[in-house]
Amino acid sequence: MSVLFRKISQVAVIGTATSIGWLLGYNKSHEKVRVGIPGIETVSAASHQGSVINTQAPDVVPLPAPNAPRIAQIMRFGFPSLSNVRSLNDFVLSYDTRNRIPYWVCEHLTAESVAKNPSVDRAKSDFHEDTSVHQYFRSENRDYKGSGYDRGHLAAAGNHRRSQEDCNETFLLSNMSPQVGRGFNRDKWNDVEQYCRQLTKSYANVYVCTGPLFLPRREEDGKLYVKYQVIGQNHVSVPTHFYKVVVCESNTGELDLECFLLPNVAIDDSVPIASFHVPLETIERASGLLIFDKLSQQKFKKINGQKVGWF
Repeated sequence: MSVLFRKISQVAVIGTATSIGWLLGYNKSHEKVRVGIPGIETVSAASHQGSVINTQAPDVVPLPAPNAPRIAQIMRFGFPSLSNVRSLNDFVLSYDTRNRIPYWVCEHLTAESVAKNPSVDRAKSDFHEDTSVHQYFRSENRDYKGSGYDRGHLAAAGNHRRSQEDCNETFLLSNMSPQVGRGFNRDKWNDVEQYCRQLTKSYANVYVCTGPLFLPRREEDGKLYVKYQVIGQNHVSVPTHFYKVVVCESNTGELDLECFLLPNVAIDDSVPIASFHVPLETIERASGLLIFDKLSQQKFKKINGQKVGWF
């Protein structure tokens, strides 16, 4: 994918269409695939003039006071949407009652929150229903049993180690989506989660927004279709893709942005996670969400590892 950075006031990628087909492999049998081959149709980004990051935001939103509610810190840079928002101890999610999975999940990571804690053990946590969701719209453990899919965390358990209760809350089924196990949830997706935790060694604050996507593919008749499986008696939807959008803030207040989009398939171990970098606009147009929209694009020093501004 060609990425052209011109002016700080422009978004990272300029063009009339952004293709993700060349980097996202797809295999209906869930066999491992190498990413970097044609397979998934494009998600168009119509124009850089429709910038999804607020170019008018004058300043970075200041850090909330130490005694501010946790949600104020997690959602410092804005809510992607306001539908069925639930604030947990250490993360915030928006729940999709039709698909029985999250719309999005937001987290704030620091070196302290991800540090290993001998009093916290994920083995003590059990997957459990979210009783705050109406019984018509909940997913249940029996939906996943025998489905061939993992109960995939969107807020990763390893990101919430300050207390056992924080870890336990990540095992709410409202924080889960069906994910291919071997090659994805237990492997490449886990690599991305670990990478986000490692960023806390270099940055004071790491903000992560994670969610599912249902992207189209071209069928034999030449037409584009959005097709996905549902599992269990509650018809829990199986996303075709997942994304993570990551904003990193240094001790001096400088900001970097990384955006990952992965297909929900088994991915070869040799594929680097940087292969899944896409422009934020691609994710926002596909999801219908504006992510971290309180941030001006002018504030980012790097986007997907590339310096923003004139070469």
